[in-house]
Amino acid sequence: MAAADDRSAGALYVVATPIGNREDLSPRARRILAEADLIACEDTRRAARMLAGLQIRTPRVSYFEHNERRRTAELIDRMRAGESVALISDAGTPAISDPGFRLVRAALDAGIRVAAVPGPSAAIAALSVSGLPTDRFVFEGFPPARESARRDALKALARETRTIIFYESPRRLAATLAEMAAVFGADRPAALAREITKTFEETIRGTLGELCDRFAREEARGEITIIVGGAPEAESGTLNESAGGALTVGELIDAGLSLKQASAVIAKLTGQSRRELYQRELARRDRGEDGE
Repeated sequence: MAAADDRSAGALYVVATPIGNREDLSPRARRILAEADLIACEDTRRAARMLAGLQIRTPRVSYFEHNERRRTAELIDRMRAGESVALISDAGTPAISDPGFRLVRAALDAGIRVAAVPGPSAAIAALSVSGLPTDRFVFEGFPPARESARRDALKALARETRTIIFYESPRRLAATLAEMAAVFGADRPAALAREITKTFEETIRGTLGELCDRFAREEARGEITIIVGGAPEAESGTLNESAGGALTVGELIDAGLSLKQASAVIAKLTGQSRRELYQRELARRDRGEDGE
């Protein structure tokens, strides 16, 4: 078995490609795609259109959900023989709600060098402009398609304090938003980003109830990312006292502490992130909520 840094054993490059705007392809990604012996792509025809515009003529092979197992073995054999393989998905970063994990794991197990060529990711792009806390978050990908499984998955996240990122298809969006509003609460802050970096890019911010109402009436189009704020401070950002009360950041501020001081006190006593407590209090103020 070759060592992980042995170039003679070939290499696997996990290459992020644009999620809409072709100008987002990095110069390094373009070079790797041109120099690789083979490009493994989710859809060869879609990849061909992008690569033709870049004048990249590297041979391509399909690598998608239904041929992952068989194709992984073939690609590992080629890399063991010294070839370099660039893995791309239809858009964004491979292996993030797209095929790729199986190949990365197999390459590592075979002692083949694996390198990231970072770039666009719809989840991170949407989070960065959502206006919701970004210091701690979780990525859930696509919720289950079946209604009962989807609701169970959302219930398991109901008390999650970190910002939550989801992908969703346009045809299921209205149902998913309705279930989110029912499980998380209609007043939970959220943002919906669609067609990021494309001509009709749009980010809609509001509560889950407002988003639910809008897309119950309006047809959704394009690729969609949903960002949901974590469980509110009243549920998770409190200190339960022995007398049965609950001390919050807002109450400490009312008692004369600064926001920074109050966040630090609650963080020390509860083990929560001081920065997250600080941002949640700012978000609560922006929503015009009164302290409890």
